[in-house]
Amino acid sequence: MIVGLGMDLVDIPRIRAMLVRFGDRAAARVWTPGERAYCDQHADPAVPYAARFAAKEACFKALSGSPDARAIGWQEMEVIRDFDGAPTLVLHGRAAERAAALGVTAVHVTLTHAEGVAGAVVILERGAVVGS
Repeated sequence: MIVGLGMDLVDIPRIRAMLVRFGDRAAARVWTPGERAYCDQHADPAVPYAARFAAKEACFKALSGSPDARAIGWQEMEVIRDFDGAPTLVLHGRAAERAAALGVTAVHVTLTHAEGVAGAVVILERGAVVGS
């Protein structure tokens, strides 16, 4: 059963401008060290940064519905690569607590980017058996 759904689109030039203007300060506030290491190895880091920003916004939307959800921080949602290289969303701290309160047993994320826009969809499931 789906208990949370979020989708977001991000303007890649906006993220690029933010990174140029605020540099490491902005990156350290929004993205985890692992996310920054992954993004910084790309020819145009703004593209993967934007996709991960969209995933975090989509996750906020999927977890919404309580005062506690509004307190979730940027780094409490992290996009990592699984053993096949596919993006996976890992929840930490208050994001993990909110997911537990919803009974989430599986988190799904998909990322995309094209023509100056990055997007993400996050689906939270309850009752799903992970790995089946």
